[in-house]
Amino acid sequence: MSFKNKIDTKRLPQHIAIIMDGNGRWAKGLGKLRVFGHQNGVTAVQQTTEACAELGVKYLTLYAFSTENWNRPQLEVRALMELLVSTIKKETATLQKNNIRLIAIGNMDDLPPKCQKELMEAIEATKNNDRMTLVLALSYSAKWDILKAVKKISEKVKNNLLDIEKISDKTVDENLSTAGIPHPELMIRTSGEQRISNFLLWELAYSELYFTEKLWPDFTKEELYKAIVDYQNRERRFGKTSEQLSS
Repeated sequence: MSFKNKIDTKRLPQHIAIIMDGNGRWAKGLGKLRVFGHQNGVTAVQQTTEACAELGVKYLTLYAFSTENWNRPQLEVRALMELLVSTIKKETATLQKNNIRLIAIGNMDDLPPKCQKELMEAIEATKNNDRMTLVLALSYSAKWDILKAVKKISEKVKNNLLDIEKISDKTVDENLSTAGIPHPELMIRTSGEQRISNFLLWELAYSELYFTEKLWPDFTKEELYKAIVDYQNRERRFGKTSEQLSS
């Protein structure tokens, strides 16, 4: 029986975030260059996006490229950027067809001009779609985002636009690049690594974390369903006791 049949569609996570890890190791295991793994990881992106939309998940955030990834060998970075451009160009029509909105978080100014252009065109073309929102984290760092939010809030306080005593969790939420997006209920990381790697540090405060040994190119719809079933079998207490929840 497929794990899909075990999913309670009335208790779906509204937002799933994924650290797509293992492309390089997958390629290395086949005696190929790392970029070969990134190319094959695109299929996993397509399947995961399709599966989330079919189930009714409203937000899917994919950690596609971190600020730290700029430190990788230039040949790999250049190949990744070229892959990003070609994939966005090819997939925009599919996003439109499936009523999926594309947005991006991260320091877009770091991206090559061609990448920025293709990305902005796809974002503009899909901005009115409302079935699901696909969030690409590109040149993204949670520490960078939090620091940027602190500076924005500080500027508002300095200019008497905000009372320091009224700063709250909501204030921080509204000044992050994820403003308007609900916090993820489920975060998935592939490849067996068990760390968050500077990804949505503020937003993941109460998320359920799911780690799988599967390398990203091997992550299928069935693997996603398995993660969701695992999530639904957990008790989310948010600091309360089981007894408080049951009463």
